[in-house]
Amino acid sequence: MYSRRNFLKTGATAVAASWLPALPLQASIATLGRNTNPAADTPHTRRLSEGWEFLQGSLGSPWEAWHSEEVAVWQPIAMPHCFNAYDGCDPDIPYYRGNGWYRSHVPIANPFPNGRTLLHFEGAGQTNTVYVGEKLAGKHTGGYDEFVFDITDLLPDASQTAADPASAPTKSKVKKPAGIPISILCDNSRDQDRMPSDLSDFSLYGGMYRHVSLVYVPAVSLETIHIRTDLPTPTSPAKITILGSLHNPASSSEQLNLSIEVVNAKGTLVHQSAHKLPPWHDATELISFTIAKPQLWSPSDPQLYECRITLHASAANNADADYTARETFGIRHTEFVQHGPFKLNGERLLLRGTHRHEDHAGFAAAMPDDLINQEMQLIKDMGVNFIRLAHYQQSRRVLEHCDRLGILVWEEIPWCRGGIGNDTFQEMGRRTLRNMIAQHYNHPSILLWGLGNEDDWPTEYPDVNQQAIRTYLQELNTLSHQLDPSRLTTIRRCDFARDIPDVYSPSIWAGWYRGTYPEYQKTLETERERVNHLFHAEWGADSHAGRHSEDPDKVLGKIVTGKGTDERGMDYLLTGGQTRVSKDGDWSETYACNLFDWYLKTQETLPWLTGSAQWIFKDFTTPLRVENPIPRINQKGLIERDMTKKESYFVFQSYWTEVPMAHIYGHTWPIRWGTEGEQKMVKVYSNCDTAELFVNGKSAGTKQRSSQDFPAAGLRWTTPFATGKNTLRVVATKAGKTITDEITFIYQTEPWGAPADLKLTERSRTTIDGKETVTVEAKLYDAKGILCLDARNRLRFTIAGLGTLIDNRGTTKASRVVEMSNGRAEITIIRNNSSSVVSVTTPGMQAAFYTIP
Repeated sequence: MYSRRNFLKTGATAVAASWLPALPLQASIATLGRNTNPAADTPHTRRLSEGWEFLQGSLGSPWEAWHSEEVAVWQPIAMPHCFNAYDGCDPDIPYYRGNGWYRSHVPIANPFPNGRTLLHFEGAGQTNTVYVGEKLAGKHTGGYDEFVFDITDLLPDASQTAADPASAPTKSKVKKPAGIPISILCDNSRDQDRMPSDLSDFSLYGGMYRHVSLVYVPAVSLETIHIRTDLPTPTSPAKITILGSLHNPASSSEQLNLSIEVVNAKGTLVHQSAHKLPPWHDATELISFTIAKPQLWSPSDPQLYECRITLHASAANNADADYTARETFGIRHTEFVQHGPFKLNGERLLLRGTHRHEDHAGFAAAMPDDLINQEMQLIKDMGVNFIRLAHYQQSRRVLEHCDRLGILVWEEIPWCRGGIGNDTFQEMGRRTLRNMIAQHYNHPSILLWGLGNEDDWPTEYPDVNQQAIRTYLQELNTLSHQLDPSRLTTIRRCDFARDIPDVYSPSIWAGWYRGTYPEYQKTLETERERVNHLFHAEWGADSHAGRHSEDPDKVLGKIVTGKGTDERGMDYLLTGGQTRVSKDGDWSETYACNLFDWYLKTQETLPWLTGSAQWIFKDFTTPLRVENPIPRINQKGLIERDMTKKESYFVFQSYWTEVPMAHIYGHTWPIRWGTEGEQKMVKVYSNCDTAELFVNGKSAGTKQRSSQDFPAAGLRWTTPFATGKNTLRVVATKAGKTITDEITFIYQTEPWGAPADLKLTERSRTTIDGKETVTVEAKLYDAKGILCLDARNRLRFTIAGLGTLIDNRGTTKASRVVEMSNGRAEITIIRNNSSSVVSVTTPGMQAAFYTIP
């Protein structure tokens, strides 16, 4: 067995100073402090959300950021902001990669005597240079780890602050607030010496797309707090060790008065102590104590403790100058059994996971907090207990949600499809690993540190040198263990280096890129014997939301089996190579649900399986897939890019959740088809024990759920439909609770010929954010006027007039270029109080027009 305890043994006697090596100013300094006096006028942290302006393009120097009105047009914006929010999935041109400048005036009012003033960035892309006036505050390369600059010594005297020369009146229409001029250059230009690789299958966004804050700390403050928990067995007492480091730029020697408190989830005090210490260097152990009966953190009961360390002001200062640092942590015992399952707190836990990119329709990487909250709750409500954050360190808010919701995490550095590059590239991998571990060490949700992804990609820079990649991966693996002996390492898809990390995930795409989904179990069992600890990250299928099929698996008869199920070379392309579902299938939600159903039922039967993570929870942008049904969108999500649920979301709920649920497949399938009297399948995805289906008010019988009865765990019926309107209703029961679901659809029996006539009509009108909108729908008919329900034609919507298309959202209903779903497609227009003409075209047919009055 390879347990967390074994790792802890290797680090328990390490000198504290070597536990986490000295780095540039740690970002945690900006997040620890809280004001102990809520009535104080000046907060210690102020989020800088308003008062910003943006310029897309280059400037000659930071001086021009304040003297460029004649040649540059600055736009007022709110933070966070991504300058690829609109063009990230533009169907016609690749997303912008270059310079983006931000500027603002920031009032400074530090409440601490001789205190330090910091600028804290939670993440910005991809290379960032920060100026105070024309003075360089610092430069940070990397779009995903947090960074902070101490700007105290760059600030003018208080008498100069309100009238800094750089804040002289300009022609800008935005009134500048009083304060210090701050300008920031974000650059996401191509850079082969920066991670992630430009070959990555996701967009390398630019901009200040996570929060930026102004932070005040005392002259001497805590820079880091790390809480080490030692739980030798699931039932033993827990030893807690608190380590801290200081930010003391003036090298003060004045004695520090500290008080330490630790409380549990109910607020009950479990430790309290007071200390008088001289200022120290590096990370130092502040206290070690034991909790006799710790409350253990788990997905079902995510118990959190809070550590509070207060630096008390000297007698010469008032109580408002007290400084309290806070960190949450959890206590849990983890174990990976060799060739076997994963155990949490002594019990087997099947890791049921998904993946997340930081991306959203209309915002790209600059997701507002409320949308992050909503997305993480959707993930938890699906039954997830594990998530891989792909392929980079993600927002601290995401990790806080994982702690609170009980979701174990694989978080990784952005070494993705990058070969080993040069020394600069390799040092970035080391630095991002150090930062990720230092910044997220205290999160109990973190289970695995990821060292890379797909670093056997055939076009890596400078080449695929297997020995060089192995050597670098081994270096990262050793570094991770030195930084955090308590957690295992992992990597996905680098077969020639699978023996290096503690946990390995091979490439298995049975039923999508290669092979068929019934081959899944055999592949898992083969891969199990090749490594000590197997986890299956990335599996699934693309699905075009709203596209459904009466015969989704017919393509499987054309697929070669017995030749492997991995993704190879350029299998993701829609051309070339052997027959594969990803290229030759219909991309229907129906097929995707069948594949998910098969994988999930298989995973339930394998007592040795650690778990898996489906790829991916939400559709996201990629520069590599312009030919996809939605151009430049990876469509393997269980929800669309705007968080609209696909049918497959409910397949996972039916396997992974306990709260009773039932969902009839086809909520987004308005018209089914077949011959009169033909037996058609109805599937219900439910975790209930029994379900009864009613077809047009008549019972079609009651079925018992059995997870191994494929498809739909036995909750399926074959029944004829009436020509025209039909209503399906299910009544499901679990533990005495009844759940119902209902859908209505049209059953079309008229066969159709070749598509011949494209029509465009108004579908609906509504108001969005106070603006009147009109939704139009395109349909494709044959020469007899019969709707072509299998049509997948690629359409292009355009508009003439003052109306505006709501497009480039990366969804089926908000993309100006999009494939049809069962002969239909739609888009919405903002009227702008004016008439417009919308057109839709597809190759080989006459355009269709609709005038919006």
